Amino acid sequence: MKVLIVVRTLKIGGMERVAVNLADAFAEHGHESHLMYFKPRPPQLEPGNKKVNIHHFALSRAMWMSGIGGTIEIAARLLNSVVRKSYFLLSGWWGGKLFRREIRKLERQYGTFDRIIFRGIGTFETVWSFKDPRACYVLENIVKTSSGHAPWLERLKARCLFHDKHLITVSHGVEKQIATAMQALKVQPLSLRTITNPCPIATIQSAMHEDTPERPTTPYLLNVARLVPQKNHHLLLRAYAKMQTQLPLVIVGEGPLRSELEALVAELGIAERVTFVGRQLNPYPWMHHARLFILSSAHEGLGIVLLEALACQTPIVSVDCPGGVRDIMSGELEAYLCEMTPEALAARVDAVLEADGYAIDERWLESFSPAQITSAFLQEMTAS
Repeated sequence: MKVLIVVRTLKIGGMERVAVNLADAFAEHGHESHLMYFKPRPPQLEPGNKKVNIHHFALSRAMWMSGIGGTIEIAARLLNSVVRKSYFLLSGWWGGKLFRREIRKLERQYGTFDRIIFRGIGTFETVWSFKDPRACYVLENIVKTSSGHAPWLERLKARCLFHDKHLITVSHGVEKQIATAMQALKVQPLSLRTITNPCPIATIQSAMHEDTPERPTTPYLLNVARLVPQKNHHLLLRAYAKMQTQLPLVIVGEGPLRSELEALVAELGIAERVTFVGRQLNPYPWMHHARLFILSSAHEGLGIVLLEALACQTPIVSVDCPGGVRDIMSGELEAYLCEMTPEALAARVDAVLEADGYAIDERWLESFSPAQITSAFLQEMTAS
């Protein structure tokens, strides 16, 4: 099969890392794999498999250089100044036409794609008018039916992005929420099903042995996440302040909330035990050497970092948040879920540490293997 995976950027982030992992997985299993991104934002992730064909389609530049595209771009910005969050309407309409032109150009060189896989709502928005029976749209997270904007705009956006298209969610929790949201927004997708994210165990276990001189040499607790509201670091820090353990907490990630979180650390009196190390291109050595990995998110599409930590042979604890965490934290791992309160998270972490962690069973990762995920996408191709 010839597969094209499309993502807005290849910045260091969970969704982008999964897109790269999926491109690698198709290549490793004998398919012709292509990965396209629109916006360079260094530092960038790169596929590990050299057989992946990488394409940078500078969509923004194409917009300005495409005759009436400059006029449409100006009109989109003017509309957005009047109706907030409406920029995608005009820009994505024209962006979809430019994307189709780029696809035809690539297919003249490489042949016809069997499947085009879009990942992330930010990607959908930029080219929403593109419609093709080979295309499927992977939703990484839950969709809000009310975000404070005009209801008509929410319905129109949902219709542009999701109506009459093949939708794929990364977890059953997200699928259930999306089905409810689509009904509320009066949108009818062509299909809706779950294909989870791949966890490339062998690649992770190779990368986790990379030398990282800045990493602590003594035991520590770990969280890896962007410093944004969804990741709920306020809860994590308040829970850590209540923990009995004196192990330091290391937070890998960068984001707009860093200053606010550093102020909270000082307010809670835990500044000497909490370290923000910023963005790390390879987070796996940090995971491998951690005593325990903690997830505190307000919601997660799946929570791929939990799988990555398990692949690094590190025990995990997670709050029971909406989305896909329960797709991972099932069976024996359900015991390491807790309520979304500082008290519950503190108690669960202390209990796991007191028991000296637990052994990792790699069978927990089997349903997330790249072979199974690529096979599911191929079955989806046949079905549609």
